[in-house]
Amino acid sequence: MSSPPVITLNQVCLTLPAITGPVHILKSLELRVEPGEHLAIIGPSGSGKTSLISVAAGLERATAGTVNLLGRDIGTLNEDALARLRRGRVGFVFQSFHLLPNMTALENVAAPLEIMHQKDAMAVAEAALEQMGLADRLSHYPAQLSGGEKQRVAVARALAPRPEVIFADEPTGNLDSKAGAMVADLIFDKCAALGAALVLVTHDAALAGRAGRTITMQDGRIV
Repeated sequence: MSSPPVITLNQVCLTLPAITGPVHILKSLELRVEPGEHLAIIGPSGSGKTSLISVAAGLERATAGTVNLLGRDIGTLNEDALARLRRGRVGFVFQSFHLLPNMTALENVAAPLEIMHQKDAMAVAEAALEQMGLADRLSHYPAQLSGGEKQRVAVARALAPRPEVIFADEPTGNLDSKAGAMVADLIFDKCAALGAALVLVTHDAALAGRAGRTITMQDGRIV
């Protein structure tokens, strides 16, 4: 028997208020992401790519339609219940890293594990950073790391809890080509090893080409 999809969007709309009147960001989206699938989302700036993954992950609430994440209709969940659903099962990698500046690389990766009450959080975090080639950067703070190193810390943090879904929004967008290629390799290889679904927003056609499926967005619709 096949496993149910990890993400399902059914007639999803996102409308935001503005001074000039409502802005329709997402328009009647239909999407399924299967367990272990690697999906790339491409399209011009302002087409709704980031909004799509924000709604799919529950970071932004859809104004209409239903969003199912890991078998739950997240429109029915309050913020606490949504956080519990995502904890350890959903990972995020953003373009701008989102590391805590007053924590070392090791502490940044261990923090979500400790929130999950994982007893060996520090050991798991250290192993995750070693897999990212950062064994000699454990005690460094974000300000002491290069852009590529910061993003590898962010990838380690996202993957250390062994999630079922990873959302990555322009994960190589702030990196030079060499660092970007390394981060891309790590994301795809580690997601494959975990059997995790990957939903990737990118402007990079070569990066999108590595995904098993690519969808294009334009004016808030999947085209």
